[in-house]
Amino acid sequence: MRKYLMVLLAVLGFAFTATAQEKKSKNAKVDVEVKGNCDMCKKRIEKAAFSVKGVKSAEWHQDDQTLHLIINEHKTNALKVEEAVAKSGHDTKDVKATKDDYDNLHGCCQYDRES
Repeated sequence: MRKYLMVLLAVLGFAFTATAQEKKSKNAKVDVEVKGNCDMCKKRIEKAAFSVKGVKSAEWHQDDQTLHLIINEHKTNALKVEEAVAKSGHDTKDVKATKDDYDNLHGCCQYDRES
């Protein structure tokens, strides 16, 4: 009887551990190319990225024009972040800002756009 009880507890313990691991969130590091010029751009790009639910960290670097992200893959993906950044007026590698959104940027923030 004692052996059966020990086996049952072991099986239940294993099942509980497996279930707990499934609920952990999956964070991923993602780099996104984003056009910009200055510190105002940096603030705008990072604010747009943080507006997307599931973004844990967002840091844009002017020198390499890259937005470094940590995202919860269960809640969002890079494309959603790129769409939010494009709405703020900044082109990404895969999503371009509309002409109106780009034209609403401050003069010093209007980067050279590719055709």
